[in-house]
Amino acid sequence: MLWGIRERPSRGPRRGLSLERIVAAAVDVAQADGIGALSMSRVAAELGAATMSLYRYVAAKDELLLLMVDAAMGSPPGPREPDDGWRAGLSRWAQGARAAYDRHPWALRVPISTPPLGPNMVAWMDDGLRCLAHTPLTEQQKLSSVLLLSGFVRNEATLSADLKAASGGEKMMPGYGALLSRLIDPAVFPSLQRAIDSGSLDDDDDMDGEFDFGLARLLDGIAVLVDRLATP
Repeated sequence: MLWGIRERPSRGPRRGLSLERIVAAAVDVAQADGIGALSMSRVAAELGAATMSLYRYVAAKDELLLLMVDAAMGSPPGPREPDDGWRAGLSRWAQGARAAYDRHPWALRVPISTPPLGPNMVAWMDDGLRCLAHTPLTEQQKLSSVLLLSGFVRNEATLSADLKAASGGEKMMPGYGALLSRLIDPAVFPSLQRAIDSGSLDDDDDMDGEFDFGLARLLDGIAVLVDRLATP
């Protein structure tokens, strides 16, 4: 069904009902009320259809969830002309995936139960591999690099979504460094005290900066391997 392979229902489908409309309605529910509010009956109600009529198009809720995530991710960034290199390409790839999760944070609550199967998710995997196509990495190393970046993006997006949900959009804990300074003994936690004194903990909500730093370090690591393999 993810690739439109299953035949369309031939017996008595509701007029105007389609797989695309079902997925769009399900995404709207998740976007408005979270993935916990999603059910086949809720989607059917949004469409003004009987719940059982949805099963002519979608075999189960788990299948619908896969379709929803695939739709939410959309298309990957794709190549840029002229080509600006593997590192810039992977950076755009990671930033694009993070942006998709930021637009649809409910997608982070859908458990990963299979490798990428939907057309959009497969396109994202292919696009990441494309970025590394002209490097000396083996195919396994390219795939492992893409999976490493994918896991990083998902983890950072989940952390960001959790913090936003917990704080209601407000700064999580202003004065966190000052609070810790009153709680800890510098003799017991000297390294943490140095971080407090530097003011590093005063920017605890700088999720963009944390993401950029982590992404750059991962790309640095891939660059070391690329350079090592390129050296005779």
